[in-house]
Amino acid sequence: MSSGRCRRPEGPAVSGRRTLAPCCSRHDDPAMGTAAVRRQREASSIAHARRLFLDDEHANGCAESALVVLKEAFGLPDAADSSAAIALNGGVAYSGGICGAISGSAIAVGQLVAARVADHATAKRTAREIVAGLMDEFEAEFGSVDCRALLGRDIRTPEAHAAFIRSGIWRTACMAQLEFVIRRLSRSLDEPTVGSAG
Repeated sequence: MSSGRCRRPEGPAVSGRRTLAPCCSRHDDPAMGTAAVRRQREASSIAHARRLFLDDEHANGCAESALVVLKEAFGLPDAADSSAAIALNGGVAYSGGICGAISGSAIAVGQLVAARVADHATAKRTAREIVAGLMDEFEAEFGSVDCRALLGRDIRTPEAHAAFIRSGIWRTACMAQLEFVIRRLSRSLDEPTVGSAG
């Protein structure tokens, strides 16, 4: 495609949620449909997330890591650019709101859908449905979508955030949440798309 942007129609609603077909030629390879390749791609995305998020320099938070890893997995341009998510970590500026793994991934989903669905209204609806489905599954798995509830602590002050880092909970609980989001959305790349919804 001359524009460098992939365009694919969204798929039918699946349990009330939309799915998207892979967009880039690297996903169009018939061999990519094998379970072994899907597992390898997912494992590679998880390993990348672990490298970014578990870095002792703390350069990338949950939202930034989700955005970068999913942009790369989706074949989106400027995958290493996490700037859109830098204020979303810790539930938006450490406020304890929506988990950064969800908000960072929501940006990636929005970019992916915009690249694949030409009609803006349809793209917005599709992105909302995908993210809503992710949030439902995340809440079912972890009991909440809010950072403060997930952590069981407030991290708004510098002292509270430093204590959170020292506690190591981010290495276990937050990493598990980040992996869940990446797995869920990476797998949706492999779900078939059949025409467009009505």
